[in-house]
Amino acid sequence: MAEHSKPNAQMPPAPRAPKRRAPQGACDTHVHLMAGAGEFPLWDGRAENPAPDPTLDGWLDLYRTQLKTLGFSRGVIVHSILYGADNSVTVEAVKRMGVGFKGVGLLPDGASETAMDAFTDWNMAAVRLNYVHGGVLTWQGAKAMAPALADRGLHIQMLAHADRHITEIADDVRAMPVDVVFDHIGWPADDLSVHSDGFSELCALLAEGHVWVKLSALYRMCDAPYDQLDALVAALIDANPERCLWGSDWPHLMLADAKMPQAATLLDAFDRVVPNSDTRQRILVDNPANLFGF
Repeated sequence: MAEHSKPNAQMPPAPRAPKRRAPQGACDTHVHLMAGAGEFPLWDGRAENPAPDPTLDGWLDLYRTQLKTLGFSRGVIVHSILYGADNSVTVEAVKRMGVGFKGVGLLPDGASETAMDAFTDWNMAAVRLNYVHGGVLTWQGAKAMAPALADRGLHIQMLAHADRHITEIADDVRAMPVDVVFDHIGWPADDLSVHSDGFSELCALLAEGHVWVKLSALYRMCDAPYDQLDALVAALIDANPERCLWGSDWPHLMLADAKMPQAATLLDAFDRVVPNSDTRQRILVDNPANLFGF
């Protein structure tokens, strides 16, 4: 598909203050950073183009405003598949944000030792695997790469549909020598019940301490105020509050049929399920500090 025929990503709304700001030292563990046309090479297989106007510096200004408005001072920048396996836009964004920021990048099957060494030099914390849409890394490739990642203190971040995929990979996950972090509450696709076999297995993996789960991207599964997912979020926290993280998924790329969210509403939804200040502190501050080494 020619570049001009691909849709442009929507710009996120200006941030508003949540009902309760995040505590000091809080980390938004899941955002993406874009750049202006021609600044960094885009992947030919992407589904959409970045919004055309902001440069990387412009996006970073928007990101800093987003963080400040919600109360966050740390962040994890997850490389977008719009840029394929060229991690340069994310590497540069992490570098410019400085202390308190880490990256998650893409590596292909069979990546070299040199490529993995570069990840540590770039302040990357993990390699991302998309088990839903595919991409440059397969599950077999991730398993083969895992020991070398463990040697470098890196982990695997994974997008999967809990109700479709978790049961088939659960034993492999238990055998992994690295942490595995699942995005977006496991992103159940067909069954938003806590009782599906896949979601129950995800909770079991969490309780056993084999995985982490990001309480992120609720807007991809239902409409605001996202209370339809309260039981799933609560079940994950009940399974192991020391292995839960929070992320905004800003600036909300590749929406498909989802409605553009307001990040403050997503944080408010988290607070609705987690009124306890100690648990809130653990998920927003302590857990990401432990996983990412802040």
